[in-house]
Amino acid sequence: MYQQVLSQQQQYFSSGVTKSLHWRKQQLKQLQLLLTRHETELLQALKQDLAKPVFEAMLSEINYLHTDIKHCLKQLTRWARPRRVSTGLRTFPSMAFVQPEPYGSVLIISAWNYPLQLALAPLVAVLSAGNCAVLKPSELAPATSAIMARLLPLYLDKEAVVVIEGGVPETTELLKLPFDHIMYTGNGQVGKIVLRAAAEHLTPVTLELGGKSPVYVDSSADLKLTAQRITWGKWLNAGQTCIAPDYILAHKDIAQALAEEIKAQLLQMYGDDPKLSPDYGRIINQRHLQRVQSYLDGIDLYCGGQVDAEQLYFSPTLVLDPPLDSRLMTEEIFGPVLPILSITGFDAAVRFVQKRDKPLSAYLFSNQSSQQQQWIEQISSGSQCINDVLMFMAVSELPFGGVGPSGMGQYSGKAGFEQFSHLKSVLKRPLWPELPVRFAPYADWKRKVLCWLS
Repeated sequence: MYQQVLSQQQQYFSSGVTKSLHWRKQQLKQLQLLLTRHETELLQALKQDLAKPVFEAMLSEINYLHTDIKHCLKQLTRWARPRRVSTGLRTFPSMAFVQPEPYGSVLIISAWNYPLQLALAPLVAVLSAGNCAVLKPSELAPATSAIMARLLPLYLDKEAVVVIEGGVPETTELLKLPFDHIMYTGNGQVGKIVLRAAAEHLTPVTLELGGKSPVYVDSSADLKLTAQRITWGKWLNAGQTCIAPDYILAHKDIAQALAEEIKAQLLQMYGDDPKLSPDYGRIINQRHLQRVQSYLDGIDLYCGGQVDAEQLYFSPTLVLDPPLDSRLMTEEIFGPVLPILSITGFDAAVRFVQKRDKPLSAYLFSNQSSQQQQWIEQISSGSQCINDVLMFMAVSELPFGGVGPSGMGQYSGKAGFEQFSHLKSVLKRPLWPELPVRFAPYADWKRKVLCWLS
């Protein structure tokens, strides 16, 4: 069945319909219309799947997509133009340019933690580049998956965009097919499976994975503002954010004070009992709640740790100086637990991060410009924020993607357009005149002319 879906898409793509800028823009406008008309339903689905507060859902899912679409609509004509490049004397007379062209049919396998954004943001990039798409939403967010499966065919070109719901069996079957590109968002273990499957067809792959995103807080930082920004970024979506601070390295002189400030911010944002707060989300399912809970076995807690399994509630939790060989410090937490480690200073923090896998994001809080520059130069990560967290996602021109174990490839804005485009090189020459230098028989004078032209 899935082979037939792909074959029909490939045939439709071959007709050239999707290459039209008018078609691409029309699809983006229709997606925009869907988000506007069905905002309430989408918010309800996100509430049902993750208990997302309306403000969080609007900020990180629906408004994010509106901004992304508007940016693409504004820039698409310029991105799609042929890009002239200079030519040398060896090809004179000639002209050369790079022509972006779509790949064909793209498989998008999305994640559950931001089930709308992580499905539709890649789709925006895929459609902007002029491709067809098979979208496989996460089965762990069934309400959002169902509403996308119902609404997308009503608004988008059904020949070009197909939604396939299901779990591991459906994904496994899809990965057997020769798509022209695969986009996967999720964990590294499944990322390896996707990469192996794609290798069978030499299919290019974009992997958006995760990892342990570090924060270093220097003694020069404003602790109250630092704590406020970290608290917001860590416990947004109950910590289920791939770019959330995974752990803090704090200068030993301020680690305890920082923990107190974060504790105060948690009280300010979510009240005495976050379980009663309308602004605090829930864990996606029992399996992930038990996974995060298991990280705390044998660990002394600074605050938090309350769990209500029936309501999928896990309170905001702080841990001070956990053992470095604990699961809390060796696995991505992806939940509402934040370890704070005391460290001797900036150089020690840099060494600590460098010894571990390259993270998806890395954060620094410091008023020292020399440290800021060193952090940028010495820490390899997908993205970085200085004196804030997560906010690079609000800049449409910044690419988003990992490096090494945290992913490969980038999307968002122009980077997304180019990620799902083949940048085809084209050289045009007239049939006259022709200089015989390059043709056999070769002679010494031809070699000298060739060296002169180089």
